[in-house]
Amino acid sequence: MSITDSQRPHRPHHTVTAIVVSHDGSRWLGETLEALLRQTRPVDRVVGVDNGSRDGSAALLTGALGSRAVLTLPRSTGFGEAVAEVLDKLGPGGGQEWIWLLHDDCAPDVDALRILLEAAEADPRAAVLGPKLRDWLDRRILLEVGVTVDRTGRRNTGLEAREFDQGQYDGIRDVLSVSTAGMLIRRDVWEEVGGLDPALPLFRDDLDLCWRVRAAGYRVQNVTRAVAWHAEAATRRRRRITASGDHPRRLDRRNALFVVMANLPLRPLLWALVRNAFGSVFRTALFLVAKQPANALDEFLAFGSVFGHPIRMIKARRVRAKGRRQAYPAISRLLTPPGAGYRRLVDRAQNYLAGGGFVESEGRHHAVAASPHPQQEDGEELLTDAGVMQRVFGNPGVLLFLALALVTLIAERALTGGARLGGGALVPVIGGASDLWDLYRESHHQTGLGTDAWAPPYVAVLAVLSTVLFGKTWLAVSLLLLGCVPLAGISAYAATRSMIPGRWTRVWLASSYALLPVATGAVAAGRLGTAVVFVLLPVYAALATTVLAGERRRARRAAWGLGLLLAVGTAFAPLVYPLTAILGALAALAFPRRGVAVSMLVAFAVPVVLLFPWLAQLVADPKRLLLEAGLHQPALVDPGLPAQSLLLLSPGGPGMPPLWVTGGLIAACLLALLMRRNRMVIAVGWGVALFGVLVAILVSRTPVTSINGDVEAPAWPGVPLAFAATGMLVVAALTADRVVEFRAAGGLRRLAALGVVLVAFSTPLLAAGMWIAEGVNGPIRGTVRDVMPALAAVNSAGDERTLLLRTSPNGLLFTVLRGRTPVIGEADIPVPEGPRERVRVATAGLVSGRGGDDARVLAAHGVRFVVMTAPVDAAISAALDSQPSLARMSLSRSVGVWRLTQPIAVPVTPPGDPWHSRWLWVQAALVLVVLVLAAPGSRTESDQPAAPQDLPESRRELAPR
Repeated sequence: MSITDSQRPHRPHHTVTAIVVSHDGSRWLGETLEALLRQTRPVDRVVGVDNGSRDGSAALLTGALGSRAVLTLPRSTGFGEAVAEVLDKLGPGGGQEWIWLLHDDCAPDVDALRILLEAAEADPRAAVLGPKLRDWLDRRILLEVGVTVDRTGRRNTGLEAREFDQGQYDGIRDVLSVSTAGMLIRRDVWEEVGGLDPALPLFRDDLDLCWRVRAAGYRVQNVTRAVAWHAEAATRRRRRITASGDHPRRLDRRNALFVVMANLPLRPLLWALVRNAFGSVFRTALFLVAKQPANALDEFLAFGSVFGHPIRMIKARRVRAKGRRQAYPAISRLLTPPGAGYRRLVDRAQNYLAGGGFVESEGRHHAVAASPHPQQEDGEELLTDAGVMQRVFGNPGVLLFLALALVTLIAERALTGGARLGGGALVPVIGGASDLWDLYRESHHQTGLGTDAWAPPYVAVLAVLSTVLFGKTWLAVSLLLLGCVPLAGISAYAATRSMIPGRWTRVWLASSYALLPVATGAVAAGRLGTAVVFVLLPVYAALATTVLAGERRRARRAAWGLGLLLAVGTAFAPLVYPLTAILGALAALAFPRRGVAVSMLVAFAVPVVLLFPWLAQLVADPKRLLLEAGLHQPALVDPGLPAQSLLLLSPGGPGMPPLWVTGGLIAACLLALLMRRNRMVIAVGWGVALFGVLVAILVSRTPVTSINGDVEAPAWPGVPLAFAATGMLVVAALTADRVVEFRAAGGLRRLAALGVVLVAFSTPLLAAGMWIAEGVNGPIRGTVRDVMPALAAVNSAGDERTLLLRTSPNGLLFTVLRGRTPVIGEADIPVPEGPRERVRVATAGLVSGRGGDDARVLAAHGVRFVVMTAPVDAAISAALDSQPSLARMSLSRSVGVWRLTQPIAVPVTPPGDPWHSRWLWVQAALVLVVLVLAAPGSRTESDQPAAPQDLPESRRELAPR
């Protein structure tokens, strides 16, 4: 075949043969050929190869190079096969011959070849050199300055997303691989290592070639002074791929695994085999959860294609055996460090939570991910991505979370470092995740007097969180209760992203919400249920907004998510379900839209199904809907809560700041009524606020008996007041744009705007200041005494029980324990009325000094010890001493312990109900199904930002020539 010969002088000891491979690339090929022929160091020979193009690419090649310098091959020919075909037909050139490989969508700078050859002369061991690659469209964006890979085949360019070239990587660098787009390789080295593997028609063929070159003892370098612009037409799916019948994603993943497995030495290979096997299974499961079955299938088939053909792998490894082990220490230093893999995992999780799914980018340059704003103004590159520190600490949401966390740590200084958290509504936190799982799985609970009632579902939620936190129940409770203020702040900030336009307005809203009296009161009183609902409430609002106004599929996913989170909130504080259901029904009626009714039905049916057995026994006693997780005690509520307290969002009880702290928030919300814009939204917000206040009034006036009927006190109105505050805050935040307009207007309006801002910010600032100054002012303590005396615990055998007596303003109260302090959740399991009444009568007889069969009744229920906690009443201790069936073991001002002298009947545990365990499996399966249905999944094509199209020549930014 013939070639084109350059007529311009060149250095005789170097011969450069350029090979341009084209496949349906006419939209880029013209500029590529022009750039090639304008090189300041001309090539010696040029050959064009057209792989069955149907868009006129062959004619462009012929017009630029001549018909005798163009080779035509079938459409199924791969890049490596095309280059090998040219070299088979083309004899060697004179001197030291170099092969310059160019894609049809890769235009080199006019000085690129000259700079590459200068670098080659400077280092005789350099056998492969590649230019710095920039984006074809936005020519400031970096694509590659060398490529590496990890041991699972994950490609890594080392660049941030849409990173601009500002000379930060300039220089000549040793790299693991360079792209075949612009690769300059010595022909003798090409022939020594066997060239591009024809088994890799696309994707990762360059990595495999460069790995073999390094194993042969040569160097691979990226020369950043040499520049080329690459359109990445194949990886960005801008043209049809015909070299393989597999999907590009599957082909890329298969080739990635193949190259790594074929080139690793034996010992690293064994670890990579295990890692890739488990990793592929895990990734397949993640893709299925993310509703990307095509990606899951590609991952599974790619893995099977490589590991299901061991003979092919053995042959490939045999070909690559020479120098593999000797060169690996140097190659391993160029592989992706482990930390980069963890960062990529975090980025994928962020993308998934943002609704993008577990999108993969193997074979793509992640630095040019699609952006809704591909064209940026001058100087915006400084704001695009300044690194992890800038992204984290430049985010107002992160700063808000850190500030609230600092306030919380200072305010809760008395609770940190304690041995056992407890007090108020919170039972002392003992045990670990396994204890919670056992409690939730039991069909018959031996706790107390024994019961077949269902354990509250919040036990399962705490068990899951405790398991994630290495089995530490105390850590899970501390995170949810003591950390509810910063968690609520970041929850409110993130949830209002689509509702409130200004970031700093959202900061005010989130900080005001997080520091409401409801939150500080929940912490002070140990109200774990209110704390969890308080964190989840902004998310409920965001999901409900999506259900009402979102696109149909997004609305349905939001409905499943709302249902799942509503089930979690209902498990901790059941009152949240009827409140949300009423507001949801009213919203569906007020804003009718196709599909809304079904989505609302899904959202409110999910909690009923997931919580069904426990919810059924709850509905049997409707007043229990007003209770929440933990103990119900009169000392934790204000029975005479004044109306002004409720109107100022203060639910009463311990830990309440002065009423005037929330005055600024109420004033800002009242000022919103004067605004003429967003009248409908303001009306809805105030409707929610008034609804919450009215419910709070009813709740605070309704006496409720504890689960086991020992005390009666009004319910705490924290949850409905949290609803009211949410409505008020949204109303005030939506009118913030008017404040900005007033500020810009100047004069008196500017002063008025400043006054409004000061009044609004007074609530979070005053609340934070008061909380820091006073600390956590309530019954909760970082270290509480074990309610079970050590003397009784040590001497208890098997299922022997202890009768615990304590005095209160309402009289003498009793609790039956089984050899230890109860774990969290046991106090919320109802005990049958019959046994409890019999023990109550017997207890009254003992403390009154009445003779008879009282001790025998206790012994029949397995009670071995009677314990009187502080303060020990002298009359009661004397009465217990007078009982012949009781023997005193210890008596002090803080505790008294007596032992029953007569034999006791240890209760026999009845056989478990098989339907109980079966329902738990069904419940777990239902939770998994709801999780999958609620998952964001992958965006459809219509959801994705439009890929940037090629710009006309008059509008394209050209690089300096």
